[in-house]
This record gives sequence, C-alpha cells and structure tokens, in this order.
Amino acid sequence: MSFDTLDLDSRLIGAMNKAGYQEPTAIQSAVVPVAMEQKDILADAPTGTGKTAAYLLPALQHLLDFPRRDPGHPRVLILTPTRELATQVKNYADKLTGSLNLITGALTGGVDFAADNEMLSKNLDILVATPGRLMDYIEKEKIACRDIEVLIIDEADRMLDMGFGPTVDRIAAEARWRKQTMLFSATLEGKGIDSFAKEILNEPESISADPSRRERKKINQYYYRADDAAHKLALLKRILSDPECTKAVVFARTRERVESLIAQMDRAKIRTNCLKGEMPQAKRDAAVARFKDGEIAVLIATDVAARGLDIHGITHVINYDLPRHADTYVHRIGRTARAGAKGTAISIVEAHDHPQLGKIERYTKDTIRRRVFQDLKPKTKEPSAPKKSKSKTKTKPKKAKKKK
Repeated sequence: MSFDTLDLDSRLIGAMNKAGYQEPTAIQSAVVPVAMEQKDILADAPTGTGKTAAYLLPALQHLLDFPRRDPGHPRVLILTPTRELATQVKNYADKLTGSLNLITGALTGGVDFAADNEMLSKNLDILVATPGRLMDYIEKEKIACRDIEVLIIDEADRMLDMGFGPTVDRIAAEARWRKQTMLFSATLEGKGIDSFAKEILNEPESISADPSRRERKKINQYYYRADDAAHKLALLKRILSDPECTKAVVFARTRERVESLIAQMDRAKIRTNCLKGEMPQAKRDAAVARFKDGEIAVLIATDVAARGLDIHGITHVINYDLPRHADTYVHRIGRTARAGAKGTAISIVEAHDHPQLGKIERYTKDTIRRRVFQDLKPKTKEPSAPKKSKSKTKTKPKKAKKKK
C-alpha cells in the first residue's frame, strides 16, 4: 500500500516521500480515509506508530480542500500534554507544509510572551499548543476559537494523568463551532478516557490499528538483573561502553536520581546531559540540541522526555529505573527505532522490579529477554513467579479434601 491510495493531495504525498516515508503505517491507513470524511475519531495509537501523520494528513487535506478567504486565527488546533511534543508536532507540520502556503505556530510554556504575541498577531492556519498556555490566551481574548474547524487532542491519556482534563474540556467548549474532533491515546483503558471522550467527541469512529509485524519488531528488548545499586551502576557503564551504543537516552524515575547519575557519569568520564522537570526552557533546548548534534552521546532524563523527544539516530533507550506504569515503558522505548530505523531497549532490573517487569510484558505482549555480562553476573537468584503459582494450585485440592 502507498500514500497514493489514500486520496491525498499530490503535494502531501510528495512531502511524505521527501521525509523518507514511502507507505503508510497501520494507524495511518486506518485513520486517514475515515478522518477525510470529517468523522470524529477515537484512536488507540501508541507512540512510534506514525500517529502524528495520521492526524496531520487529513487536517492538512481539509485546509487544502477548503482554503480560507481571509487571514485570521487558527483553523486547526492540536493540543499536546507537553511542550516537547508540541515542538515535535510543529516541526513535523512544517515539513509537510513547506510548499503549501500554510502557516503553523506553537504556543507553549517557557516561551517569551512577546514572541507569542507577535505570532498570534499574524495569519495562522495551524496552532499546536499545551492546554495551560492556550487557556491563558483564550482568557485574555487574544485567540478566537470560533475559527477552529478541526480540534486534535494528542496523547489524551497523558493529558488526563497531568490533570489537564478540565482545561481541555473548557477549550473544547470554546471551540464548539468546530466540524471535527480527533482524539488519540496510547491506550483507551486509562482512567477516565471513556467519559473524557464522550464529553468531547460526537459519534466517533473508534480505531485501534495493530502495528504490522514489521513495525512491532523494530525494537529489540532486553533486561539485565542487578543485585544492588553498585551492580546497577556497573551495568549501566558497561552498556554505555558498547560501540553500537552511539546515542542513548537513560531514563530515571526522579529528578534526584537524574542528578545523582549525572555526577556518577562525570566521575566515570562519560559525557552526559540531562532533561528533567522544572528545567528552564533555554537549558532544555540547549540539552536537546547538544544531544541531537552529537556533542554528547548520553541524555539522562525523567519521564518529562518520554513523550515528545523526536531525535533520529537514538540507538538505545535504557531504563535505569523501570517506570511505575506499563504504558510509560512503551512511550520511553518509542524514542528509539524512529523513521524506519531499528533500536534497542534495555532495562536494568533489581529484585523488587520483577513484578513490574511482568506487568510490562503482559501489557506489551512482548517477551523481554534476559542478558548477562559474564564478568557482571548477578550473585542473587532471580525471583520466581512460577513458584508462587504452583503453591496456589496446591492449596485447592487440600481445601477440597476438607470439604469431603
């Protein structure tokens, strides 16, 4: 299947081909034809499946099919939970609109208000925004939502997790004249997703496109067992020393852990930078730029970077700490194997992490294989889940005998 079969404008097809995409992914093939009929969409689309193009392509086609007569406020509004994701979506849209005479803008926290005001004073076709910042401008009456024809909510599950649900509801109410709403979520099983969707969508088409085998198998997933903190750090250093590990993102659970790892890597003479919450935008942008340009090969991050970090060439994602939620694991490892490339995801697992490892395997329906460095073998035994299940089966016949 090629993009030609999706009835898209030839300029959009050319832009996708120029960006290196020759055929649509499963989610794109499922969403684009339905969205072009202006139906509301409720889509289950994990990161790395091509969901951004799945909603951008029909939205851009709408703008081309119904060109605006007069300059004005945005006609397409895309809401994202984080500024990193907003920047990624805006950059992607810029690639696709290069020859279309359409103008894209981004409205996120951490940006100077004067720059925002200058952008909003001009003609704008597509606006990518974080909910809080956008609501500030709506309340100041600097953005007219009456012009919005297509509303897109990306990573709705994350939006709810971050407490943006009420704000998104208010924005949707402000844009009540819209013709279409598309809601994308990594999972439709999250807290409140169902009621959230019912509030915002009108008789939506539910789409859950399983990635093809080719799409799913791009990321090799492994784990190493660690006895304790010292063993865990030794394993991380060994993984980073692999010649094939040329660009890695290391995920830690807290800002304090990130700071500790940065100091430990410095002592080991491994050049790193960090990406964490409550970081000034200028420093955040500088860290990403240095990583993207290859000035540093290792970026240590909290989950603030798990969504929206779109850098080609990331060879490894390393879970120094396993995430608390299985869907966060999917978002983390989605930083590698982008744009058709292959990647490696490695988790360093202590004994207390094993139950969570099992939950991740059940959620992803993938087996995460164990690996061992011969000189860094764990000295403790791996917790055994099967033994617990056997003990449970033994209790059943005993109870049955007592009843007899």
